[in-house]
Amino acid sequence: MKKRIAVLTGAGVSAESGISTFRDSGGLWENYNVEDVASIDGWRRNPGLMLDFYNARRKQLESALPNAAHKAIAGLEKDYDVTVITQNVDNLHERAGSTRVIHLHGELTKVRPEDCCNDADGYSEAGVFDIGYGEIHLGDKGPDGAQLRPHIVLFGEAVPKIAKAMDVVEKSDIMLIVGTSLQVYPAAGLYRYAGIDTPIYIIDPKDVPAHDKRIVHIKDVATRGMLQFAKLLDQGEPGK
Repeated sequence: MKKRIAVLTGAGVSAESGISTFRDSGGLWENYNVEDVASIDGWRRNPGLMLDFYNARRKQLESALPNAAHKAIAGLEKDYDVTVITQNVDNLHERAGSTRVIHLHGELTKVRPEDCCNDADGYSEAGVFDIGYGEIHLGDKGPDGAQLRPHIVLFGEAVPKIAKAMDVVEKSDIMLIVGTSLQVYPAAGLYRYAGIDTPIYIIDPKDVPAHDKRIVHIKDVATRGMLQFAKLLDQGEPGK
């Protein structure tokens, strides 16, 4: 049986594809206040602004391409049982070839009625549908007559797939964390669910607030860091 790798990814893995991060500009994301475009309170205050913002993000995503880090992560499936747990809402992992991806914070190319799929208990995506890189506007409604909204987990909402992600990490033989500063919870605490003998590798150019003797920090951007991680795999099982 193939060994299992749990890969947790964040904005840094897509930054090299031109997808902007929202934590590098003092609370601004594409010159918008993060609270206005990434929180449930922002949606309630001004849904039109948020719809326009995510319409622009879809247009940006359409022209973006998976980078070498996305492709290297997908390539791990040749020799390992890989599950990607991503905080990113883009589809670049899938487009690079990853076949098992858990989107903790939702998916940019999908929408849902605003009264659907907000509860982590008994979570279902029955009302969610894919619009690709299209747009939605005020007045666009689902089958039940409710306004459509981005299928994004906003600040102030539950993260319904976190339990599934915990289970993947608990069962992993190796954990790889790529392009996340481990600042956003609950995703930032996922590495703590790795088994006591599970090696943990973090690829990020910045210092990360994770203190665990199992952790090896490859302090580099995602594309170069994945090359270093691949060398470790070629040399033998990491952590052994």
